[in-house]
Amino acid sequence: MGTRIRYAKDFEAARALVAEPMKTFDRAFKATLDSEVKLLNLIIHYMVRRRGKKWRPMLVFLTAGLNGGLTEATHRGALLVELLHTATLLHDDVVDEASHRRGWFSINAIWKNKAAVLVGDFLLSKGLLLALKSGDYAFLKVISQTVSEMSEGELFQAQKTRRLNVSEADYYRVISQKTASLLVACCVIGARSAGITQTAV
Repeated sequence: MGTRIRYAKDFEAARALVAEPMKTFDRAFKATLDSEVKLLNLIIHYMVRRRGKKWRPMLVFLTAGLNGGLTEATHRGALLVELLHTATLLHDDVVDEASHRRGWFSINAIWKNKAAVLVGDFLLSKGLLLALKSGDYAFLKVISQTVSEMSEGELFQAQKTRRLNVSEADYYRVISQKTASLLVACCVIGARSAGITQTAV
């Protein structure tokens, strides 16, 4: 119980530090996903209302703040990582045949796998186009490396799960590639958006 309380307090403290940029981020995220296709707008609306704590864009803002301050590139980087993250969640639910996400029916459970995969592709392409339009090529390199890591982690997990021979080292490799790699990308993009050129990735 104590750990949960500390986590909740730490999260609230972190969120308070970036409350204003997160408001701007929320508006930009919704505007970025606007489409003339009614079905796509319906799915996006359902999805946006049920998003999680948004740790990843927060990490981008927090890291930029620690390294000189937020810029327009910081806001674009936050959008990019959240679009990628949301796309991977949709694709993961299809791969895992999940019927629920955060206590609600998953996109694939309501609109079937084809729609879920296509919406995920739409989100990813929106992020990539955003980076290309603004010339954020350093961000694209980080994201490309991250997608490669995450995909390898997913396939490695599938391989190990099928053979039922998962070791502790295998477990850490999976969580490093599938989860930690994107968190690292958030911090790297945040730092680079603030003008830091020498980063781990």
